[in-house]
Amino acid sequence: MAMAAEDIERLIVAALPDAEVTIRDLAGDGDHYAAHVVCPAFVGKTRVAQHKLVYDALGGRMGGELHALQLTTAVPN
Repeated sequence: MAMAAEDIERLIVAALPDAEVTIRDLAGDGDHYAAHVVCPAFVGKTRVAQHKLVYDALGGRMGGELHALQLTTAVPN
């Protein structure tokens, strides 16, 4: 079962309340998304640690409800 973009955003914001999240459906199939997450919680963290925070927010849905996620993260300007 595919996951809605709104659900992905909701999960990320629930775990990272200060995050600015942009979700794009890459293939129009509800299975392949791109997420850009900007969050103050990323300050001082490696890119790997930033991505781990986002994947942890998704609660194990990667590879199940959420087939593919192209993730980019950044700290606020």
